[in-house]
Amino acid sequence: MSGASMLRRAAVTFAERSQAYGSPARTMEILAKRWSITLGHPVTPAQAALCLIDLKLTRLQHDPKHQDSAIDVAGYCAVLHEVNES
Repeated sequence: MSGASMLRRAAVTFAERSQAYGSPARTMEILAKRWSITLGHPVTPAQAALCLIDLKLTRLQHDPKHQDSAIDVAGYCAVLHEVNES
């Protein structure tokens, strides 16, 4: 899969998830609130998105050729952008 194809697939997945679950920025707000309770200290929506990116990077470290994880990194970068724009 080419880089351009990977990004197109990430864009489709991003759109599908937005349709299914609503605003990515709102989802990260909710996740950040939940993680703040779990961890016992404030977590921002941007930090939540960055942690999800880190999860996917950790999986890529195990298997750098795993396309789904690479696509997810691109998608979570788009989520981070949405969070920063809201």
